[in-house]
Amino acid sequence: MTPTAKILLLGSGELGREFVISAKRLGCHVVACDSYEGAPAMQVADEYEVFSMLDGDALRAAIERHRPDHIVPEVEAIRTEILAEVEAEGFHVVPSARAAQLTMNRDAIRDLAARELGLKTSIFEYAETREELAAAAARIGFPLVVKPVMSSSGKGQSTVRDASGIDAAWDYAAAGMRGDRLRLIAEAFVDFDYEITLLTVRHRGGVTFCPPIGHRQEHGDYRESWQPAAMSVAALATAEEMATKVVDALGGYGIFGVEFFVKGDEVIFSELSPRPHDTGMVTLISQALSEFDLHARAILGLPVPAIEVSHASASAVLLADRDASDFAITGLADALTPPDAATSVDARIFGKPVTRPYRRMGVALAKVAGGTTDEARAAAVAAAGKLAIDYR
Repeated sequence: MTPTAKILLLGSGELGREFVISAKRLGCHVVACDSYEGAPAMQVADEYEVFSMLDGDALRAAIERHRPDHIVPEVEAIRTEILAEVEAEGFHVVPSARAAQLTMNRDAIRDLAARELGLKTSIFEYAETREELAAAAARIGFPLVVKPVMSSSGKGQSTVRDASGIDAAWDYAAAGMRGDRLRLIAEAFVDFDYEITLLTVRHRGGVTFCPPIGHRQEHGDYRESWQPAAMSVAALATAEEMATKVVDALGGYGIFGVEFFVKGDEVIFSELSPRPHDTGMVTLISQALSEFDLHARAILGLPVPAIEVSHASASAVLLADRDASDFAITGLADALTPPDAATSVDARIFGKPVTRPYRRMGVALAKVAGGTTDEARAAAVAAAGKLAIDYR
């Protein structure tokens, strides 16, 4: 059988794993790439490559060796200049090399949103030295959120309460950064009611939105998500308008995770990822087509239908608390036992070969027929609590 398309996946974590499964269902041949062997997506792909995405020569060699129909980044830390070069040579980068370049760094996407598109954002400045960070803090005021312009899963992000915390925030951000450019973004703490991810699908038929996803974070990283998040009609309309502006500016087809802070009817742009979003794991149980299915359909030029959530749904993560290479995840039978007839529960074990503190190792999923998102959250948290990591 001739595959419908060959995909080179750059980054092979848990999001990439689910994307590979969705792409394989549509007949694709997938080559999964990451910096270590045995990454989650490699376990379900047709082939795999082991190299650093920041090694430009290795990246170009993999592209030239496999000649993919689609190059699909799953991580931010990539030599995006190579993606721009190969795109100019005729390769298809998802959603585009420009999108990968602008979203690799928080400063580039923030400048696009705030300065070019005029979207409402928090007050922010950049800093490349401790002194610049201290000066930005003096101008912006406290509390201040400090994070590297390039990182993932909340690494390097902290909230500074007063001037005495500047040095610690600088050190923490420097330790959590990815890539080779030490630059931080300092932004005013936003007094918001809640935050959402608006999964936005740009496809050949236009722009389609998933119902908004609420989420809870700790240390800048996702712990729970739920769908649909309650929003006013006005706030949702504003978020959809803002999301459309930014994804149209980036171009290309695929799913975008657009994050917003919301206070009343006021909507503030936060960040954007041009790929499936970790908070969107809830769509594995909430939607007929998950965010991974939608990403695959958009990339392949297939129809994307209207998206609905029939029941309140939620996700909750399983975290490791130490470094280990010999372990087992237990409690799956208990986690998958629903508490009542109205509740459905599920789980995904990511298959990561090693643990480390705060590393996501799995996720529990729940939906409650006729119930509320609070009930779904409680069920997901309870299911996640029944999973355990047995360190050997």
